[in-house]
Amino acid sequence: MIDTLLLWDMFPVLPAGWESTFIIVAAVLGSILLVYSIFIEQEHRQDIIRMLGAGGLLTYALAIEEPFFAIAMAAIAIASLVEFAEIYFGLHKHSKEDLKKYKQLWRHKQ
Repeated sequence: MIDTLLLWDMFPVLPAGWESTFIIVAAVLGSILLVYSIFIEQEHRQDIIRMLGAGGLLTYALAIEEPFFAIAMAAIAIASLVEFAEIYFGLHKHSKEDLKKYKQLWRHKQ
């Protein structure tokens, strides 16, 4: 018999309570922020947005009780927080020599 509701399994079940709704919204926003952080030019803003995105996905990982996913998101959030703190306190700097070296490493010879 042909299923009358084509692609019915592709749509998730809507959350029942406000807790479930919050977790789903946190996961969606976390995913969007994590991807968006790649395109931000300023490093300190990039770290804040990456930390917020990882925090949203960490909330989701803890809710679905997925330990490896939770550990990965916690590590990304902590690493972003550390890098933001380094920038904030002036410990994270790029010299002009570093930038020249990076440009030489990635320059393609034709």
